[in-house]
Amino acid sequence: MVKIADFDYPLPEERIAQYPLDRRDESKLLVYENGEISETIFKYIDTELMEGSLLISNNTKVIPARLFFQKETGAVIEVFLLDPVYPTSEVVKAMESQGEVVWKCMIGNAKRWKEGQVLTVETEGVIVCAELIDRVEKHVRLSWRPAEKTAVEIIQAIGKIPIPPYMNREAVDRDSETYQTVYAEKDGAVAAPTAGLHFTNEVFGSLARKNIIQDFVTLHVGAGTFQPVKEEGDVTLHDMHAEQFVIGVSVIDQLLKSEGKVTAVGTTSMRTLESAFWLGNQMVNGNFTGTVAKLEPYESDRVVSFQDAFGAIKEYMDNNGLKEFHASTEIMIIPGYDFKVCNQLITNFHQPESTLMLLVAAFVGEDWKKIYQYALENDFRFLSYGDSSILKKSS
Repeated sequence: MVKIADFDYPLPEERIAQYPLDRRDESKLLVYENGEISETIFKYIDTELMEGSLLISNNTKVIPARLFFQKETGAVIEVFLLDPVYPTSEVVKAMESQGEVVWKCMIGNAKRWKEGQVLTVETEGVIVCAELIDRVEKHVRLSWRPAEKTAVEIIQAIGKIPIPPYMNREAVDRDSETYQTVYAEKDGAVAAPTAGLHFTNEVFGSLARKNIIQDFVTLHVGAGTFQPVKEEGDVTLHDMHAEQFVIGVSVIDQLLKSEGKVTAVGTTSMRTLESAFWLGNQMVNGNFTGTVAKLEPYESDRVVSFQDAFGAIKEYMDNNGLKEFHASTEIMIIPGYDFKVCNQLITNFHQPESTLMLLVAAFVGEDWKKIYQYALENDFRFLSYGDSSILKKSS
């Protein structure tokens, strides 16, 4: 049984980075390989990657998911968008909706907002309405006129970037740029895939010169990434928030040729790739569902090979004329997990007693303790705007 208390460590508040460095790629980079730790600067990440290897990043884009509406009494209601409900539960399609969408939300000052009450805000000639239509499910209908605008345009116009709660500050204008990766493209996340924040066009240039193959997946990071694990006795009882992801056929093709040389940029890319394996495993075993359950990796009776799993996905996409594969995952990666896809992970330093901390410990074993101790003793900056690491799994 895995207990969350075993994945705690002392994190002084002053070690939590409040703002990013002026240059993304000047952050420190901890290198863990064969049980040894060294450090360099992130802009030299190309020296830590094998020539011809595959680098997979998450190109999700953070939306300004914090929306504020004021009642006639002056009370301010905050609507934090979580998941679309209507006209579709698919984030990509919901973002292109016109006129109206319904979202599951977190609601600030909810006691002051009656079910059925409509609040409005006007911006650049567009009137945006918010109606609480289900208090129990926390469903909020957003509608706007003129209706030709898309949901993403409306959200961009009235929302604020939801920087992590542990920063204990309000978002500033600069966060709209710095809390996005330079390759952010697909609107829908409420938290950044922060391992990718260190990359610059100059870094990508150095990777290209080394013939490192780059491709992208999309996993829309949900607010659950900040949810602490409260189950003290057994971490598997923790409620994992389902996240939607998309993988293009080019990624599947590259994986099938990768020969086990795959580096994931961040825990979100890692979860996406590992989840894809389990969906391929479902296909081979004839029980494909389109989603990966929280404990599926630990309960599967028959586990197929890497080639068979991704070969099945490739065949499925070809047979259905798909360029992209859409699915969802609740996968929980904890110590004892057998990694199927990646042998290297680029990641920041995570909160104590978090699911992300569990994933790192699953990847490097008990050495996570000395990695984090080294980072604490050598002035590394922690969490979203902090420094980076590359963790290399032993053969």
